[in-house]
Amino acid sequence: MAVYQKHIAINHIAQIKREPMPTKTTTLLATMAAAASLSSATVAQSADAIPAAQSVRNVVLVHGAFADGSGWRGVYDLLTQRGYRVTIVQNPLTSLADDVAATKRALSRQDGPAILVGHSWGGTVITEAGVDPKVAGLVYVSALSPDAGETTAQQYEGFVTPPEFVLESHDDGFGFVKPENFKSGFAADATDADAAFMRDSQVPIAMSVFGTKLTQAAWRAKPSWAVIATDDKAFDQRMLHHMAKRIGATVIEVPASHAVFMTQPKLVADVIDQAAQSASAAVR
Repeated sequence: MAVYQKHIAINHIAQIKREPMPTKTTTLLATMAAAASLSSATVAQSADAIPAAQSVRNVVLVHGAFADGSGWRGVYDLLTQRGYRVTIVQNPLTSLADDVAATKRALSRQDGPAILVGHSWGGTVITEAGVDPKVAGLVYVSALSPDAGETTAQQYEGFVTPPEFVLESHDDGFGFVKPENFKSGFAADATDADAAFMRDSQVPIAMSVFGTKLTQAAWRAKPSWAVIATDDKAFDQRMLHHMAKRIGATVIEVPASHAVFMTQPKLVADVIDQAAQSASAAVR
C-alpha cells in the first residue's frame, strides 16, 4: 500500500495520562469450524441471556473501509439473541470527522454504557470517538489503533502489506479494493457468492482520511480487546500484533480473513460479550 507510506512525524498529545498495560494473548489452535470456541478464561461460551444485573448492555458496531454495516448481521443476530441492544453505524467514509460524527450520533442514542466495536478503518474511528463517557470498552476487530497526534498511515510504517491486498485510487481521491483481488485480499474465507456481493457492493473511502491526525486516543483510558485474524491479507500480522500490544489489548487470535467480522460472527460476538461482562464487573 504505497499510498500509505508518506512519512508524517508523530506528534503525541501532552495530556496522555495512562501507559499501556501488558498485552494478554489467547491463541486459537482449533480448526476453522471450531474457531469460535475460545477458552472460557478468555471469552464467554454461553449464549444464554445476559444477567439482569449486568450494567453494560449496549453495543455499537462500526464498519471499516470498502464495506458497510450489513456485514455485521451475524454478530448483530447473536448479540440481540442474548439481550444486547445493538446499534450499527453507517460510516460515510468521506473523512475521519464525518465517520466520527456518525459514531457519536449512534452513541448519543444509547440508554447506558456501551461497548464500542470497530473493524479495520473503524478502529481509527472508535479510537477518536471512544472518549465518549458512554463507552465502557473498545473491541478492535482486525483494526487500526493510532495514538493521538498520529495518522492512520503511520501505522503502516515499517510493515509490509501482503501482496493480495491491492487498492485502486480514482481521480476523485476515493479508493476501492481491486475487484479481481477482493476475495483473496479481503474475504478469502467467505463463500464465492458472499465475496462477490461484498466486492460489488464495496463502499469507497476517501484516501485522504489516512493522512488525518487523531486528536484523541480512547484506548489510553478505556479497556481494549483485539481480535486478530491470522489469515488477514489487508495487514502485516506483525503490524496487528504491534498495535494490539501498544494499546494493552486482550488479544484473541482466530484463523480468518480480513472479513472476520462477517465470517466468524460467533467468535466476534463472544469477544464483545466478554468485554461487556468485564466492563460491567469493573464498575461494581
